[in-house]
Amino acid sequence: MKIAVLGSGAMGSVFGGLLAEHSQDVVLIDTWKEHIDAINKNGLHLEGIGGDRFINVKGVSSADEIKDHVDLVIVFVKSPFTESAVKGASHIIGENTMIMTLQNGLGNAEKIAEITGSSRIIVGITNNGATLIEPGHVRHAGSGETVISPFDGEVSHRINEIAQILTEAGLPTKVSDEVVGLVWDKLMVNVGINALTAVLKVPNGYLVEHGSSEKLLEYAVREAEKICKAKGIQLKHDPVQHCKDVARATAANYSSMYQDVAKKRITEIDYINGAVVNEGRKLGIPTPVNEVFVLLIKALEEGY
Repeated sequence: MKIAVLGSGAMGSVFGGLLAEHSQDVVLIDTWKEHIDAINKNGLHLEGIGGDRFINVKGVSSADEIKDHVDLVIVFVKSPFTESAVKGASHIIGENTMIMTLQNGLGNAEKIAEITGSSRIIVGITNNGATLIEPGHVRHAGSGETVISPFDGEVSHRINEIAQILTEAGLPTKVSDEVVGLVWDKLMVNVGINALTAVLKVPNGYLVEHGSSEKLLEYAVREAEKICKAKGIQLKHDPVQHCKDVARATAANYSSMYQDVAKKRITEIDYINGAVVNEGRKLGIPTPVNEVFVLLIKALEEGY
């Protein structure tokens, strides 16, 4: 299968690298030229789960360097850049191309659908953890299940085929037909972990090893849970327990938001805790803890 990974930072590199290692035709797309140059020169240096090795995979710093349609585009860009990235890659999306978003936050699939239509979009969550060490060097720090679902329509043969390919590549994946609950299940994890680890400058596991940070995680997730109940969204798990389980399973991993703050990059806070705050305002549900998390991350961004 011809696969383009749109946004090949830590997580995109893990998915793209493992797929390439298991005989898929993969190209990594990322605007960070030093990262792409290192991959093309030496191969992708992937360590952690699965061992320390170099994987031969092609990288490009712009989708313009790809001339043909691909079978699957996996979108991993940060949420603020979803629209511009997908528009920039629209020429590699043919009539039969599937587009899968495994991004954080709310609203990404809707943005993609405005460009490509909704029928070929796959929405997913993944409980894998990854850290970008240096250009061309990524640590696969946590392994977990990936779940994918059609954004609009029924589960198709092609979605099942993609799940099988991911599973065979060492990324265990199952298919669901409950897209809304899927997205909110993932949001709950990010609401509890991302901003808090970025502010405290700690790995995920720290949050459940200390009483005060564990309480803050609980408060933020319970606020989001109230919104789900008001909207009639059925969650697969108890959201607080699931968030803690993910924190333990990826204990050594540094969240994507932590990594963004450490590198002084714009974060996805508006699409995670900010989305909870916005939904709360619409519904008249107070979300003070999430609002504080948003303000703290914004204050960090303003100080770059």
